[in-house]
Amino acid sequence: MGSSFDGGVLVVVLLGSLVTSALAMGVTAVVAKRLGRVAVVDVTWGLVFVAIGWVAYALGQHSVRSLVLAVLVTLWGGRLAWHIRGRALGHGEDPRYEKLLSSQPPEKRFRYALVRVFGTQGVAAWFVSLPLQVAAATDSALGWVGALGVVVWLVGVTFESVGDAQLKAFKADPSNKGKVMDRGLWGWTRHPNYFGDSAVWWGLFVVAAEAWPGVLTVLSPVVMTYFLAFATGARLLESEMAKRPGYPEYMERTSMFFPLPPKKR
Repeated sequence: MGSSFDGGVLVVVLLGSLVTSALAMGVTAVVAKRLGRVAVVDVTWGLVFVAIGWVAYALGQHSVRSLVLAVLVTLWGGRLAWHIRGRALGHGEDPRYEKLLSSQPPEKRFRYALVRVFGTQGVAAWFVSLPLQVAAATDSALGWVGALGVVVWLVGVTFESVGDAQLKAFKADPSNKGKVMDRGLWGWTRHPNYFGDSAVWWGLFVVAAEAWPGVLTVLSPVVMTYFLAFATGARLLESEMAKRPGYPEYMERTSMFFPLPPKKR
């Protein structure tokens, strides 16, 4: 499909989105220092994309495509933030951040977190959200490719939300204490939430890619998928989970990331 692309508008959107990400992480850093918990950044992670989506729409050409992307990222990011907030209530610092900050003396830990946690996640959010930003600088009708992207997004949101709900219900049952969750979507992939997250961003990319030059933002979902599957997501989590009884066997019969029929026991 043809599109009316405005490079000047893109520059404004890129800068506005960068400022939005910086402000969101800056405010989060202040809150984290007051609470003594760096893990609050995980709640902001979903919400910063919501903010960028609407800032991009407001500063852009107000196209239907940009509006659809803002709505989709709001539904995804809002649900994710609410889920993580609920999961974190009543708990202390996340072990991942404890391990990261333990390499620094106490008086330097917050400054270290500003760069390694808040700064890094702010830049990452800005980069991953490039499809939303570029789409805001275009003005073209939403076609069948965009509709396909919405379907991919829906698959991702379904995997992520259903997987989270299934795991929550599993943990709430006292009879499952010490057991490995291998039911429902967790029988097809060891990380339905991470796979779903990845699919969400591939879907958003497809919606943006329908209008030139959205296709050039392909590295955004690639980077998101890499971090979810191999860097800070599944691989990092499994380095600890593999020590639990029954988990190595679960790994042998269940796909790590992409959903596949479970192997016979």
